[in-house]
Amino acid sequence: MALSESDIARIDALVAALGDGARPQMLGVALQRLVPGVALRQCDASDVLEDPFRSAGPCDLHLLDVSSHCIKVTDDPAEASGLLLAERAQP
Repeated sequence: MALSESDIARIDALVAALGDGARPQMLGVALQRLVPGVALRQCDASDVLEDPFRSAGPCDLHLLDVSSHCIKVTDDPAEASGLLLAERAQP
């Protein structure tokens, strides 16, 4: 299931509302409720080379294309069918 334009808009609104107060667990739960049925993966930000789609607090959000056997990070919302929540280390 690809992310729709309204899914992207809701994700943007959530990230803006949480801002620097976002925490990985809180954001993960909110995303699962906001866009149910969309694949959500989590990892450490040091495991991801690509620039994030959006960031909030210590959380980076990347778009995923999970339509084939191999999952890949994409920067194209039209290809996105999942999300990767990557946690940055706090200083």
